[in-house]
Amino acid sequence: MKAYLFPGQGAQFTGMGLDLFEASTKAKDLFNHANEVLGFDITKIMFEGTADELKETKVTQPAIFLHSTILAEVMGSSFQPNMVAGHSLGEISALVANRTIAFSDGLQLVYKRALAMQKACELAPSTMAAVLGLDDSVVETICENTPGIVVAANYNCPGQLVISGEIEAVNNACEALKDAGARRALLLPVGGAFHSPLMEPAREELAAAIENTQFTEPACPIYQNVSTFAVTDPGEIKANLISQLTAPVKWTQSIQNMIKDGATHFIEVGPGNVLQGLVKKINREVETEKASL
Repeated sequence: MKAYLFPGQGAQFTGMGLDLFEASTKAKDLFNHANEVLGFDITKIMFEGTADELKETKVTQPAIFLHSTILAEVMGSSFQPNMVAGHSLGEISALVANRTIAFSDGLQLVYKRALAMQKACELAPSTMAAVLGLDDSVVETICENTPGIVVAANYNCPGQLVISGEIEAVNNACEALKDAGARRALLLPVGGAFHSPLMEPAREELAAAIENTQFTEPACPIYQNVSTFAVTDPGEIKANLISQLTAPVKWTQSIQNMIKDGATHFIEVGPGNVLQGLVKKINREVETEKASL
């Protein structure tokens, strides 16, 4: 069975999507439509922008969404998922690809999500850190015992977990994690504490937008970051998507459940190849590849 995966923030690069724009009239039309929906020329930034321009949350999130969903669209009949999943932001890309949300609605949700998260970051100085080489339970315990707000945010693969929270709390947790034997506990160059309680203002803002967006029965199940199991009910999908901003991304558990349910072939749709690497660290037996035209 084929599982299609959609990347999140961090996969962006200058020139992303240009090959699609040049190769397909349908892709060109979708990119131009996206410029109209957003009210600025995002394609120019995607194709020619600097790394710093692409790192702005309000650009990064829609750019990755566009690269992923337009690629899935122009793949045509070769895009035949039995199941889908997306890492953080990628969950909205996956929901457009499996026909739960219309393209324009998905783009507007992603842009609202990006602006709301940026605003939440400015309200509370915060950060994230990657932790390598410790069991999840050790990381969770140290976070619980560290004063202030710091939580496990991304369960990326066994031995690789990202923590998120207030700057001082994350720094203190990193020191404790190193003392506990972490191979690395490294601050990440991000704008704030994604997937933590500090994103509550963004969750509230996005919840209203999600509730007002039409969700339909998907073409195939989605394994969402919050629940990790196959979901097809539009109401349940909405609820999980709203919870996602303040809840951890349970990527390891999602991939394990997809494999239990029969996935043998994972295809990454969008920029970068991070998700293929994570899947291989979760289970070396499955096939992985990059989607292409």
